[in-house]
Amino acid sequence: MNRTTLSLIAGATALAAVTGFAAVTSPDTSAPDTTATAAELPVERTSLTCPTPSVSDLAETTYTSFTPVTKGTGSDGKAELRPAVTESTDGEDAKDGKDGKTGKASGKGDKDGKGEKEAKAFLTAKEPGKPFAEDVSGSDSPALVGTADGKFAPGWTVQQTTEVAAGTGRGLLGAACTAPDTDFWFPGASTAADRTDYVHLVNPDDSAAVVDIELYGRDGALETTTGEGITVAPHSDDPVLLSTLTTEKLDNVTVHVSVRSGRVGASVQALDDKLGGDWLGASVDPAGSLVIPGIPKDATAVRLIAFAPGDADADLKVRLASPTGQITPAGNETLHLKAGMTGAVDLGDVMRGEPGSLVLTPTGRSVPVVAAVRVVRGKGAGQETAFIPATRPVGTRATVVDNRAKGTTLSLTAPFGAAEVKVTASAGSEGGTPATKSFTIKAGTTQQVEAPVPSGLKGTYALTVESVSGGEVHGARTITDAQDGVSAFTVQTLPDDRGTVAVPKADQDLSVLQQ
Repeated sequence: MNRTTLSLIAGATALAAVTGFAAVTSPDTSAPDTTATAAELPVERTSLTCPTPSVSDLAETTYTSFTPVTKGTGSDGKAELRPAVTESTDGEDAKDGKDGKTGKASGKGDKDGKGEKEAKAFLTAKEPGKPFAEDVSGSDSPALVGTADGKFAPGWTVQQTTEVAAGTGRGLLGAACTAPDTDFWFPGASTAADRTDYVHLVNPDDSAAVVDIELYGRDGALETTTGEGITVAPHSDDPVLLSTLTTEKLDNVTVHVSVRSGRVGASVQALDDKLGGDWLGASVDPAGSLVIPGIPKDATAVRLIAFAPGDADADLKVRLASPTGQITPAGNETLHLKAGMTGAVDLGDVMRGEPGSLVLTPTGRSVPVVAAVRVVRGKGAGQETAFIPATRPVGTRATVVDNRAKGTTLSLTAPFGAAEVKVTASAGSEGGTPATKSFTIKAGTTQQVEAPVPSGLKGTYALTVESVSGGEVHGARTITDAQDGVSAFTVQTLPDDRGTVAVPKADQDLSVLQQ
């Protein structure tokens, strides 16, 4: 036996010891090729950021954390939220400092990370399948950053809900805490005199992030003074007041947040002097067709805001998916968007007592766009505002938390084909037994379904929507809470939680040893 044969045998034996099993045979060319097959496995780590909830002394904020039970996870893991502002080792908190140039506040700590220690956990989840909540009051509530790993990571969802009794932006403000990323689009912001809009940039990492903010109005890009190269310190929330970036006062503005280095969580807090306020989440990535789900049936005014970020104009069909099918809003059959310019159309009292969703599709050539709607409920001094961005489908699974025994509605739409979904209500945060219902959504319709509620509910609960069969489904949840005659409400969408990841399967191939 020569040295080459001995080397091959030794190599095969060593490989067998590492992999657990190997056979030195010629490859079977008749066997099916499974190397490209991918297994769906639970993610092992999830990061979220929650912006500073309010600057009002009258604010009351609830944070709710929830992870749906996921098959295939281990027995270990944790999910924690911590204040974004770090605490120095000399015992002094790193307080927010003011930047007079932009009217923004930053959590200041040592940028190199020296002399700092990790902040104490604000909220720690105890087990998957049950929500956990913490309440805070006043304007001192910090931004939060959080991580979940192990059994808590797949589908980890956190909601912050704030009630503000009076003043600019009074009403109910709700936001799903967001995963850090590098690119965000926000159609629906404003620099008008009666609006106070902030872009919150939350940096969850140990190094500084550098961010550019671009604004686009009806005539194109707005000239900004300090929107480029904004440095966001590690573990801090940087609220940037939009009206300090430009001198132009516009009702409808699209905000583009792009990150040069690092990553941030981004969201827009839109506060109106008369119409209350809410959080504006980022639109789904630019696409030729968009769905904006869950417009409440009692909306008194609906405004569609859209933007085409590329070099080509976009022409869109505008359809309202109602409980009986898709209809065309009278006088607003199509929307023409000039490239790089924000377009808006007031649809008025388009709902007429029925829930619905807007479906935007190209009239001809597909051009990527982003979009959102501003929704107003109530009349006169009792009006309140919320925003709904275009969103991803529910996909495999989506979750929304902080649902209440009263005042919670769930809307589901199947814009392009009939679909079946399963909706599960979790155990309550303070007690209650989970419950499940299944629904069939007809093609082209929006249904305000009678979602399950945990039996014996105490506290709040989570709703998890899972696709069973059929076409794609989009969803949104509305919370309503009458406050001294104000029609307070907030709407959150239900995008796929991306709780699983495709992991390619690989076959052992020892033929490489014969090359």
